[in-house]
Amino acid sequence: MTEEIQMALDMAREAMDKGIKHMESELQKIRAGKAHPAMLDSVKVEYYGSMTPLSQVSNVNSADARTLTVQVWEKDMLDPVATAIINANLGLNPMNNGESILINIPPLTEERRRDLTKRARSEGEHARVSVRNARKEANDFIKAAKSDGLSEDLAKDGENEVQKITDQFIKKIDEVLSAKEADIMTV
Repeated sequence: MTEEIQMALDMAREAMDKGIKHMESELQKIRAGKAHPAMLDSVKVEYYGSMTPLSQVSNVNSADARTLTVQVWEKDMLDPVATAIINANLGLNPMNNGESILINIPPLTEERRRDLTKRARSEGEHARVSVRNARKEANDFIKAAKSDGLSEDLAKDGENEVQKITDQFIKKIDEVLSAKEADIMTV
C-alpha cells in the first residue's frame, strides 16, 4: 500500500473515531432512568460574571439510583446552581437544603422513553453522517493522488479499504446505539 493511501486511511479512522466518541458523549447525557452525574454535564452556572460548567463549581455525585447530590464549594452558589439546573431544561427539580442540592430523578414514562430513544437514534444518525463524511474525504484524497500518478488498481484497493473501515465504524455505531436503546427502554 502506498503512503498516500495509508495517509487517507489514517485520516478516515481518526475522523470516524472522533464521530463515535462524540456520539458516546452525547448518549451519556441521555438519562435512562438511573441517576448519573454526567446528566448535568451540560449545565452552566454564572460564576463571577462568566458561564462556568457545573463541574467547576461543585462536586456532582449519585447518592443512589434515583438521587443526585450537588455539593457546591461556596454556599452562596446554592441558589444560582439550582436556577441553572432548572434553566438547563433537563426536566429535573433541584431541592436546596442549605448545605447541598438534592435532585430526585423521576421514573421515566413510556412516552418519555420513546422520546429519549428517538433522541438517541438522532445522535446515531449524526455519527453515521460524520463517518460517511470521513469516507468521502478519504476517497477524495485517494482520487487526488490518482490524478497525481497513483495507479488505478492501487486507488481502487484504497477505496475498498476505506469502505471496509466505514462498515466497521457503522457497525460499532449500531452496537452502541442498540445498547443505549435497550438501556432506555428497560424499566
